[in-house]
Amino acid sequence: MPTADFRTLTRSVPMGCLPFGEDGALRLYWGGSGVELLFTGPELTVNLETAFAVFEPWIAVEVNGARLLRMPLGRGRSEVCLFRNMDGGLKHIRLWKETQPMAGESGEFLKLTGLSWTEGEFFQPPRRTRRLEFIGDSLTSGEGVVGARKETAWSSALFSASRTWARETAERLDADFYAVSQSGWGVCTGWDGDPCHAIPAWYEATADLREGEPDAVIVNLGTNDANAIQSGLATGGGALETGAADFLTALRRRYPNAKLVWAYGMAGDPLRPELERAVRRVEGAYYLPLPSVTEETMGSRQHPGPLCHRAAAEVTAEFLTAILDQKG
Repeated sequence: MPTADFRTLTRSVPMGCLPFGEDGALRLYWGGSGVELLFTGPELTVNLETAFAVFEPWIAVEVNGARLLRMPLGRGRSEVCLFRNMDGGLKHIRLWKETQPMAGESGEFLKLTGLSWTEGEFFQPPRRTRRLEFIGDSLTSGEGVVGARKETAWSSALFSASRTWARETAERLDADFYAVSQSGWGVCTGWDGDPCHAIPAWYEATADLREGEPDAVIVNLGTNDANAIQSGLATGGGALETGAADFLTALRRRYPNAKLVWAYGMAGDPLRPELERAVRRVEGAYYLPLPSVTEETMGSRQHPGPLCHRAAAEVTAEFLTAILDQKG
């Protein structure tokens, strides 16, 4: 049975992955990272290696745009058959890491170490010309986008990065994307008022886990700051305005040519005035209101469900299409 690691299998496209390790493995860190393949064989197996303490990573597999597999992974090395006894036609395959890097899981990792197959040929997937970076909280991590509405447990099973507004926005623009996101975190503080749960500092600390300059950076933060302020765990919106403006300014320094968009509102918009003022303080930045979740569009864990994510993606894709086509 033929086998190959991902460094030698040049006809594969990493999605939001870290650079190859010395072992030729693809290291999946961000939710929504993975690999894209074009393959003609009837059977394909992926070899993986994982480590975690409590919250296991999940993967999802799509073939020709349809989901065939979604599953949790155990610790250590394993083989997962992606499909078997399929016809010999060309198959567009995407394997996604469904879960965010879970807070507190300092030793967590997921590596794709290789592929094995019985017969068939790999072809080069088409390269996309646009690249998007999303920065956010649970809304961008896909918390609550799967599972029954009554589910409330803190479980990695209820995350799906492949079904978020970020992924769907990228699909609508035929763009590559990656998402830097952490549930419960915000601009200045997390939902619990802890300033250590602020995305900007974590974003800078993980700079070496991202590569290249995106065409647009879309930030969706503020929901957890609002929760902390309303609960009396954090100071008012003035600090949030300054923190958001400072973060946009840092993003502009890092990405001088990218469009900067602050998208907000999927879980209500109590801090909209402060965020709009922050955006106006940074040249070339945009504010984008997103449709809010309703009773009908709610998912699990009291988070927006698929219909809300779809509505947000529609608005975001339309807006990005307009500004990315602008000159300068």
